[in-house]
Amino acid sequence: MLERYYRELLNFCARTVKSRDAATDVVQESYARVLAIQQSGQPIPEPRALLHQTARRLMIDQHRRNEVRDHDDIDSDAHTEALASPRHQQPDAVYEYRQHAEAILATIDALPARCREAFVLNRFEGLSHQEIAERMGISKNMVAQHIIRAVLACKACEDRLKN
Repeated sequence: MLERYYRELLNFCARTVKSRDAATDVVQESYARVLAIQQSGQPIPEPRALLHQTARRLMIDQHRRNEVRDHDDIDSDAHTEALASPRHQQPDAVYEYRQHAEAILATIDALPARCREAFVLNRFEGLSHQEIAERMGISKNMVAQHIIRAVLACKACEDRLKN
């Protein structure tokens, strides 16, 4: 079994982990695990598939471990300060959010009545275009036009706020 799939598995792992040494380690660990299963007396009908599956899972586990290590140290000053005073609780952030919300609500209020109604039913009440069309007595295409008009108005408002 070792000679039969070794090179294929090594190439598979090397393409994924981008390091021949790391790929060799993954292949060796995969073989060790599969051989342990085989020595326990459990039959392995598809050793190639089991080797590939084991190697893939080992690489995923390694990637996850590396991701955890790559995160910043929780004791860093910037991170500790951010935890102690989240941006969303800062007075200037609260003020900006309130201004933003008021501008969007004013934009929605300024829409024509039918347009505003279709938009609110869709975005805030979660109704489908078909349900809105039936409720308002208009076509689905008209509902779509109303919603598009409202979305474009809100987008224009957000663009103005960014500048």
